Amino acid sequence: MLQTLDLLVIIAYLGATAWLGLRLSGKQKGLQDYFLGGRNLPWWAVCLSVVATETSALTVVGIPVMSFLGDISYLQVALGYIIGRVIVAFFMLPRYYDGEMVTAYAYLGKRFGRSTQTTAGVTFLVTRLLADGVRVLAAAIPLKLILDGMGIQANYFTIIVVLAVVTILYTFIGGIRAVVWVDVAQMFLYVLGGVLTIIVVSVTTGGGWFADAADAGKLTMFVFSGNPISDASSFVPSLIGGAVFAMASHGADQLVVQRLLTCRSKVEAQKALIWSGVIVFFQFAVFLLVGLALWGYYQGMSPDQLGLTRDDEVFPKFIVEGLPQGVSGLLLAGILAAAMSTLSSSLSALSSSTVTDVYGRFKKTPVTDAQGLRVGRWATIGWGLAFIAPAAFFRSDEGNIVILALGIAGITYGGLLGAFVFGILNKRADALDANVAFVAAVAVNAFFFVMEKFVTGEVWVAWQWYPLLGVIVTFVVGGLLSLRHRTPAAEAAEPALTR
Repeated sequence: MLQTLDLLVIIAYLGATAWLGLRLSGKQKGLQDYFLGGRNLPWWAVCLSVVATETSALTVVGIPVMSFLGDISYLQVALGYIIGRVIVAFFMLPRYYDGEMVTAYAYLGKRFGRSTQTTAGVTFLVTRLLADGVRVLAAAIPLKLILDGMGIQANYFTIIVVLAVVTILYTFIGGIRAVVWVDVAQMFLYVLGGVLTIIVVSVTTGGGWFADAADAGKLTMFVFSGNPISDASSFVPSLIGGAVFAMASHGADQLVVQRLLTCRSKVEAQKALIWSGVIVFFQFAVFLLVGLALWGYYQGMSPDQLGLTRDDEVFPKFIVEGLPQGVSGLLLAGILAAAMSTLSSSLSALSSSTVTDVYGRFKKTPVTDAQGLRVGRWATIGWGLAFIAPAAFFRSDEGNIVILALGIAGITYGGLLGAFVFGILNKRADALDANVAFVAAVAVNAFFFVMEKFVTGEVWVAWQWYPLLGVIVTFVVGGLLSLRHRTPAAEAAEPALTR
């Protein structure tokens, strides 16, 4: 049961977070301020914001249960993430900064034309809606346990609706500047909470959990056995798939690219991106250790034996029941605030893509700052309400919530990354080639995801392979279609690229 002190800490901290976000937001004078923070944010703040955005509540809730039920082999994926970030930093980021672009998909618009930019933008909107619906669910899990601890019965749907509304209000006013700075504060808090959890469990149990985990084989980091195609814990798909996944998520996903474009220069954006990979590796390590500590604390009991309805409720249960008064309230507040901060980041990315890649493409005259701000804020409201549907739909999924979110994102990541690289390397291809190849890549990955989740229940292709599979399909289909052109289509696009 949460104590009065915990509840006061939660209320005070959420209030302070909202004040901080609004205080740092500044006045939004135009699209550059609202979506890119005036391109004047320090690289270290952007770095931490990238880390907080891609992990937040999903990391705090979902990563510990991986080692609680298994081992620490998820770190293999984190190594791949670092490799992928380095490639993005030197291969894709320069193209964004050279063109002074607002969204990641503006490059596709310059290379292939408006139809490709709009196709990519709309695809991003749909995929981010589904993936962030899972993020809303991740935030609802600890909140439900908080309310249960207070003796208040609330279902997931009600909690999801409340979180969506609060997030809309927060993002509507603050813009990306508020989002970045609040992300920085949240990341420090929930990582500190993970470290405090390890300390509390060690003091409570005498510190024997680590040796017990080693004896049980739960410290295994590298897994070279298993089918490399369907076994998500195997080294090959984790490293290679993780690297390609990071290339897609940090080079072709507006959620992250928008942050990198807020840096003062290309060099600072590169530093922010590469260092974020290193920090993510150590952050994953902390929360995997939390899972091992909880495994020792609960003496190897399963989530079912602990009376939980979801595997992802293990850590929230300990926060409510096992941490000292005040500390549990502070960590729960951090999780909730980080979750809402991440969702507000998604709303900012969704609204910026809506204005630039969709509204701006269909509007016959240039979009003014006043029009862009108005449409962007209405888009924020619309997408925030739209989060409710996928979050409510996926609440019954019994799999790990992190894997679910990554799998959904991976459906289109391959097509998006493939379109970027395809446009750079294949000078012969035109818009139709790119569009058909992109759709084919998304369709192939969607097939494997649907078969796993809704038809057979079996993993045919591990989620780490989705981006690479999409890239391969894009190059094969697009490459074959481009053979029908006698001259490189990119030559016709050169004047647009120089404007």
